[in-house]
Amino acid sequence: MMARRTFLRAAIVTGLAAPLVGTLASCAAGGAQTSSTSGTGAAKSAKNPFGVKQKSTVQAAIFNGGYGTDYVDFAAAVMAKQPLGVKATVQPITNIAQSLQPKFVAGNPPDLIDNSGANAIGISTIRSQLSELSDVINSNNYEGKKIADTLYTGVTAPGTLDGKFLVLNYVLTVYALWYSQSLFDANGWTVPKTWAEAYDLGGKAKAKGKYLFVWGKEAATYYQTLAIASAIKEGGDEVRLALENLEPKCWSKPAIQSVFTGMKKIIDAGYVKPGGAGTQFTAAQAQWSNDEAALLYPSGSWIENEMKKQTKAGFKMTGAPELVVSSSPSKPYEAMHSTAGEPFIVPTTSANAAGGKELLRAMLSQEAATNFAKTRLTPTIVKGTVPADGFGSTALVSQAKLLDGAGTNVFSWNFVDLYGMNQDQLVVWNSFLSGKSSVADLTSKLQAITDKVANDSSVQKVKVS
Repeated sequence: MMARRTFLRAAIVTGLAAPLVGTLASCAAGGAQTSSTSGTGAAKSAKNPFGVKQKSTVQAAIFNGGYGTDYVDFAAAVMAKQPLGVKATVQPITNIAQSLQPKFVAGNPPDLIDNSGANAIGISTIRSQLSELSDVINSNNYEGKKIADTLYTGVTAPGTLDGKFLVLNYVLTVYALWYSQSLFDANGWTVPKTWAEAYDLGGKAKAKGKYLFVWGKEAATYYQTLAIASAIKEGGDEVRLALENLEPKCWSKPAIQSVFTGMKKIIDAGYVKPGGAGTQFTAAQAQWSNDEAALLYPSGSWIENEMKKQTKAGFKMTGAPELVVSSSPSKPYEAMHSTAGEPFIVPTTSANAAGGKELLRAMLSQEAATNFAKTRLTPTIVKGTVPADGFGSTALVSQAKLLDGAGTNVFSWNFVDLYGMNQDQLVVWNSFLSGKSSVADLTSKLQAITDKVANDSSVQKVKVS
């Protein structure tokens, strides 16, 4: 979910090389099969690269989150117009793991799955049941071009495990500190760059009867994402690697502690709107985007589409780089957290795995990818789908500026999703944001969650360097 003018220079996305896998979990481990015969019924050819049976049906289970699901319906319609006449049934779904893990166990999962959201299936346990997807990007799109040549550089890295491309992350995501440019202009406020400046802005917000931050219970870990990004910018890649590799005392790194301390000062000052632990997250986000009760909100670039029906007219949603601690961080203030996300998988045991790949091929067409960018105000991994005016979106235009400003200073991490930590961490962060726990409490509880995974011999670890 990101944007740009000429759009995400290749060098920028190359910075996404850290192995991010998306969240997934189930019942087996080991190497994935490199191909699947499920759903085949025709000879493979340039126009039918996966041997999908003509006029067959694809079952797709799509996470119904900030992007909705009708963009897959659109791609399905594009697919249906092709000579093969393959059709798709799209099932919106929210709790991926609860709904689909039993189907993996039974050997009858859907043909294509958008394995996203807080309750996604952990990838580490279903690797052997996932189709290798290199043939998808090495096929031609519906416009006749090799798909690999139409994608931004580095976007397959997040879905590659042990040299096998198993997860196609469809959307480019920019993580930022979001605000209303019009509100800031009206009050003469400057977007803060450091936690100290954020604290000062909190005082100005309070004087106007507003808060600095707001949060909702299901999205409390958005503040963990902000904290990790801030700490990586302050302390460098050693912070990122310590977390990725589940090191003992990784949460006690000085850079992380300085961020937690800055956050705690803001919380204790009353600059965070209370009650978030009992507020549904989109309702909390509406307090920011519609009521303007809070000035800043940390999120990925899906936020504009997610809140488009609950955003005040003239809001001018804009993204700024995530905060640093000092005036001389290890990475520049302009450095940014960005990655390919929204992970799609094709199970090998589905009834029409070839059809699942065909639907992915349709999604990667210029027609479908442009539709996604226009309707979601967020780009996919397909190049050349967003005009310079960002389809009239200030948020999309600001993403282009963020990417230009970051240059090659783009980073990401994957340990939370890879090891399925988010649910446990939500409890910890809701307590901290409510002012009920100290920095020491936050640190020890996050470390306990990390140590539990690190010491679990049944969990297959991924070494990041």
